[in-house]
Amino acid sequence: MKAMTIANPSWSTSSYGGAPDTSPMELSALEDHYGHCRQSHGRLFVARCIAERMNGFMASRFVTTLVVAGVLIGAGLLLS
Repeated sequence: MKAMTIANPSWSTSSYGGAPDTSPMELSALEDHYGHCRQSHGRLFVARCIAERMNGFMASRFVTTLVVAGVLIGAGLLLS
């Protein structure tokens, strides 16, 4: 089996030949993001995480439950 090599990578940098330095606007946006992250990890953060996980778990099973109930009701109507 022959190994595949890539001659030119398919990515580019955002500095486009200039110094890869951060701008004041980027630093401000990063500071805002960190502030938002710190606020979101408050006392109820764990409760929100558990609620989101349960919502995802229940939502995926809810559709399956509706389909099974529909099949059973349909089978019951056909047999009666």
